[in-house]
Amino acid sequence: MKILLVLTSHDTLGSTGRKTGFWLEEFAAPYYVFTDAGVQVTVASPKGGQPPIDPKSDDPDNQTPAQIRFKADKKAQEVLAHTHRLSTVSAADYDTVYYSGGHGPMWDLAEDPVSIKLIEDFYNSGKPVAAVCHAPGVLRHVKYKGEPLVKGKRVTGFTNSEEEAVGLTKVVPFLVEDELKRLGGIFEKVADWQSFAIVDGRLITGQNPASSTESAKALMSVMNANKAAA
Repeated sequence: MKILLVLTSHDTLGSTGRKTGFWLEEFAAPYYVFTDAGVQVTVASPKGGQPPIDPKSDDPDNQTPAQIRFKADKKAQEVLAHTHRLSTVSAADYDTVYYSGGHGPMWDLAEDPVSIKLIEDFYNSGKPVAAVCHAPGVLRHVKYKGEPLVKGKRVTGFTNSEEEAVGLTKVVPFLVEDELKRLGGIFEKVADWQSFAIVDGRLITGQNPASSTESAKALMSVMNANKAAA
């Protein structure tokens, strides 16, 4: 099995002058869910190379077992330092795709024609698509049979109340919860910061950083079920 894991290349938090990027847990936790299962993981980002880590995600208070493991894992650090440029990868070469969040994707991946087409290529070819936290926002321009991909589907993502809690409601270009609802998604959520993931057919979404492991495991379950049914 081959999984494409996509990260942001965007490192600026709007006009605040503060840094952003991808949330480290949202890379590390899925990466180990996949690699521990023997899956081949390729990591890509719009610009390639080392993608920006949101500095907040690496605060002492935000450390997780997966992050601690990553910091002792030279091989994983090398993988992260040399991500593939997104324009050089093809859905035909992978079985599924997983988008990690952090605030960065809302500026680059959500509007990137390469990313939009890539997701459509995966989904149109019958392959699952997964995204966690802010990354469900990358689906905002993705279409399936002429309609928004999320229309009529059960979805989750970073909630309005979680965005308000981190004080960035007026900074982000859009609110993930509001956008998914606007597109016709059936948005579901649990209490702030609790783990929650939804599987609706070939679309898997997770609510927040705490949902990284659960959403990755949900994707693996879908892939294993597909393999068993083949």
